Amino acid sequence: MCKVQYLTSIKNIDIQYNTGDSPVLVLCSDRKSYICKYMRSSNSAYKLLNEYIGATFADTWEIISPKLCFVIIKAEHWANINTPHLLNSPSVGYEKIENVVDITPYSSKDIPQTEDTLTDILKIALFDFWIANEDRTCNNANLLYNTIAKRLISIDYGGIFNTATFDYDMSQLTSTDSILCADIFLNMAKQYNNEYIFEKANLLKETYYQKVQECQKETSKIINSLPAEWKISTSTVENKFHNLFSSDWTEQTWHNYIDCLKEILQYEQ
Repeated sequence: MCKVQYLTSIKNIDIQYNTGDSPVLVLCSDRKSYICKYMRSSNSAYKLLNEYIGATFADTWEIISPKLCFVIIKAEHWANINTPHLLNSPSVGYEKIENVVDITPYSSKDIPQTEDTLTDILKIALFDFWIANEDRTCNNANLLYNTIAKRLISIDYGGIFNTATFDYDMSQLTSTDSILCADIFLNMAKQYNNEYIFEKANLLKETYYQKVQECQKETSKIINSLPAEWKISTSTVENKFHNLFSSDWTEQTWHNYIDCLKEILQYEQ
């Protein structure tokens, strides 16, 4: 995924979403629509970097996410949008997916409680613990459910690295920081007994360390493909990767994940 496709906008933007990053829906040169996050100020470059890294690593983990592209939005296509933005800087665009339901406390009760869904949640939770994603919590699942494929789709990675904290070492999430305390998982916990859930979680350990190593192989490609317009400090990114791929962080993450799962389920082995 590190070889990211560049696209350009082909018409005026008509839709802006009322979420924290105020993303816009852009029709692009491949005739597909992308939900784009863009440079609102020079400080937002690292949130775009997070989106790129998070989506790339999620793909390596085989977590389903929308296709990511870099989108050049032409100046004339911003005419209907009043939100401040920086021109001539590539945005991060996620391909808009049809036939999906946004996971909320209300909609989560209607999601089929299948083994695939349980495995998806446990894997996404472990991924979030590893990459310190603070933006997927009980109040904000950042998940979609594909009603055709019947699988969960992970979205939004701006909150990884403890919400784009690049000046300090990473810190572990707590149980309440994670998707494990969201209704979609708690509903699953009522369907399956604790022993079965832990059996599923422990199966992830077999591939966890392998996936971390595979992601590490992607780091140089990520750094070399960063848009120059973002003006990202290469040394800052390298330092963050050093923290992420350290053996201490990898081990701490696994144990913290299991401990938080026990806490949520009040499970004693």
